[in-house]
Amino acid sequence: MEQFEGQDILNFIKELPNDAACKAYLAKIKWQDGFTCMKCGHTKGCEKVDYRYHCYNCQHVESATANTLFHKVKFGLQKAFCVVFEMSTSSKSISSIQMGKRFSIRQGTAWYFMQKVRKAMKSSQKYPLEKLIHVDEFTVGGKEEGKQGRSYDTKKKKAVIAVELTDGNKVKRVYIRSIKDYSAKSLTPIFEEHISTSAKIVTDKWRGYQPLKQMYDIDQIYSNNGANFKQLHIVIMQVKSWLRAIPTHVSKWHIQAYFDEFCFRINRSQFKTSIFHKTINRMVESKPIYQNQIKQTLSV
Repeated sequence: MEQFEGQDILNFIKELPNDAACKAYLAKIKWQDGFTCMKCGHTKGCEKVDYRYHCYNCQHVESATANTLFHKVKFGLQKAFCVVFEMSTSSKSISSIQMGKRFSIRQGTAWYFMQKVRKAMKSSQKYPLEKLIHVDEFTVGGKEEGKQGRSYDTKKKKAVIAVELTDGNKVKRVYIRSIKDYSAKSLTPIFEEHISTSAKIVTDKWRGYQPLKQMYDIDQIYSNNGANFKQLHIVIMQVKSWLRAIPTHVSKWHIQAYFDEFCFRINRSQFKTSIFHKTINRMVESKPIYQNQIKQTLSV
């Protein structure tokens, strides 16, 4: 079948009605540029039943899910596709508890697979922000007595956000990075990973940005209670609202994965390519990960 477009769940089920259809979709993406054996690197082989490839050189038979993030999915490929569809197209976040109930999957199993999907949504860092960029920090968490502004001893999770604006002053792309504190050392990585040195950057008067002026074109202005960074603060409110849809605590070990998911969906929303199809592509390109490779926490 051709790549799936749209966000209609009924059309999605109609186009991918079972595991076999999902495996065919996956195989087409995996071998769209030709077969290369994962064992020996040979490029000659033949397709076998159940969407597998047989290598003529080492006789290895490779499945469509092998060496992808769908490797050893035990609850069915169609359910896995449905989880990806929900995470990539829904405007609201969804918890592993809700996902498990929706598709009859154990909550723990749903959580681990959702972490794999978020891994695929992580930025490739190949396309830095280039034009007008607004940068600021924010915190995630409930109110704390006596903690205002950039409190270093707060228990809230700290983050820095970079928003690229169009010529019409609309949000184009967004990147968010979890930080330990508000020092220049903690703020530097988001600049190195996501912002071009040729970009025009605007921040508030926080002194942590001053050392970065040696490398970047930074203009520091007063925030005016957020009035000078209106679009940026709208995105921050959207992030917090999106995270509140998750009825469980998001630990500091996994908060970056949730930020990556939010940014992936925002940044892909303007492209014609189906966001579901793009996510499946990423999951095919990514190497398999297992439960013991995902940091264990009590809160999932």
